[in-house]
Amino acid sequence: MRTRNQHARRRGGRAAAAFVAITSLVLAGLTALFATGSATAAPAAGSYSLSNAASGLCLEVPGAGTSDGVQLGQRSCSGAANQTWQLKTSGSGYTLSAAHSAKCAGVRGASTSAGKAVEQQTCTGGAGQVWTLAQVSGSTYRVVNANGGKCLNVKDSSTASGALVQQNSCDSVTSKRWTFTAAGSTPTDPPTDPPTDPGSPPAWPTATSSQAVSSTMKLSGTYDGNLKRFYGSGDLGSDGQDEDQPALIELADGATLQNVILGSPAADGVHCLGACTLKNVWWEDVGEDAATFLGGSSSLVRTIDGGGAKLADDKVFQHNGGGTLIIKNFQVRDFGKLYRSCGNCSTQYGRHVQVQNVWITAPGDGLVGINPNYGDTARLSGVTIYDDGDRDIDICTKYKGVTSGEPSKTGTGPDSANCLYATSDITYVD
Repeated sequence: MRTRNQHARRRGGRAAAAFVAITSLVLAGLTALFATGSATAAPAAGSYSLSNAASGLCLEVPGAGTSDGVQLGQRSCSGAANQTWQLKTSGSGYTLSAAHSAKCAGVRGASTSAGKAVEQQTCTGGAGQVWTLAQVSGSTYRVVNANGGKCLNVKDSSTASGALVQQNSCDSVTSKRWTFTAAGSTPTDPPTDPPTDPGSPPAWPTATSSQAVSSTMKLSGTYDGNLKRFYGSGDLGSDGQDEDQPALIELADGATLQNVILGSPAADGVHCLGACTLKNVWWEDVGEDAATFLGGSSSLVRTIDGGGAKLADDKVFQHNGGGTLIIKNFQVRDFGKLYRSCGNCSTQYGRHVQVQNVWITAPGDGLVGINPNYGDTARLSGVTIYDDGDRDIDICTKYKGVTSGEPSKTGTGPDSANCLYATSDITYVD
């Protein structure tokens, strides 16, 4: 016969065991939540860029390669098609396909092991290409492979441009968090603050002095002209539309040109050989083109910040190379086109332009011209147009680009794939 104390010890033992079991379950749940976050607020299907929380760099297919097996990496965010990912539902998860190739992000060999490469693959819907999204906060998620439960991670938690991406065990490491930004909704290179009165563009500057240029100025590093005016003479003494004119100024890869006025004649303006920045540069009378952008890499980013151009018979900015051109805080008047992706270059690329916070004064033919058949995109916001009561200026013109002959016009206006803007992004002041 058991005593009361024996019954009490038995009840106490059962209670203690239950407490331990419940505590273990709670701790396991908290550990899982800490490792993977909550998956209750996944983004809607659509196009996104994915920036890494540790580096701020964007997930991309390096070199805009289109072959299977290209390991994904991270690089400065440019809005290019090889950094744009189409999120589509697949069962209880999602697939991520690159906009330039339509191929899916997947784990090499559908492996479940940590450290395996995440690469571009032909989409099959296999588990190695399916991802679940565990929310960390806001639009930031851990991207978890459905096959092995491992997280999308930058190798060695690197913050370097070009670092490769793999899967690894999920934990709280920052490099395993990715922020989803809707493509076309928020520029990856945000504009500087607009003037307090956006209806009044900045005044044109007065030159501090003038200098004739008889042969192309070749510049590297940062050159500050202190608002000196440069104009062509001799072989650079033309302001016509003759093709293959030499440039007034040539910028090496990575160069910055700032606080410069280009007078008349301006020959073929500025040639940018790679990445470059033009800050507060003014063209008083555009020659063949104000600036031409060369260099074939899809990762190249060029930025025009401030300044203005007028009297352009044809194009202001000619984009012949690959990559992205950002035009912000800029004004143009009496022009043909503000931007043109080359319509008939012998070598063609997918090109991307972002136009942010610009002032446009008629007359003018068009704001941007792109070639959707090569994957071009144009993202526009904060555009103010003056004196165009008849709405003659086309905002985004689409062409079928070619490698010889002449391109053909295929349409105008916004769409969801190439001309990325809304009517609210354009303001008319008549």
